[in-house]
Amino acid sequence: MIKIEYPEYRYKIELRDNREMIFDIVRKLWVNLTPEEWVRQNFLQYLIQVKQYPPSLISVEKEIYLGELKKRCDIVIYNRNGTPYIMVECKAMDVELSTKTIDQILRYNLSIPVNYLIITNGLYCFAFERSSEKFSALGSIPSWKD
Repeated sequence: MIKIEYPEYRYKIELRDNREMIFDIVRKLWVNLTPEEWVRQNFLQYLIQVKQYPPSLISVEKEIYLGELKKRCDIVIYNRNGTPYIMVECKAMDVELSTKTIDQILRYNLSIPVNYLIITNGLYCFAFERSSEKFSALGSIPSWKD
């Protein structure tokens, strides 16, 4: 399990129609500030500021299909060639990371195969690297320059 040290960042948060909204710098729009969204926005800042991923290569809530089912993957990072490279599934801080959450991202990976899978609840992460047809656990999240 990987512990994340988040960078300082001034989030844009507003109250609209009695709902807290946060500005997503990747999607460039205001979204409802749910517990899962808070984790996603913090993790995006970690990826951009600490791991140096260019925001232009990040997709948030990427629509995917699992057979007939339409789902949304929280974060997909593309490589320089525009190929999906990393997939991230975010959960609220009170959600335990378990085989159920790992199974979810593995199913998403059937639709969009990537080199790295990450799941996080904001406090901790699991990261996996694909080698051949299996995934191996990582001790840290890869940086853009890796």
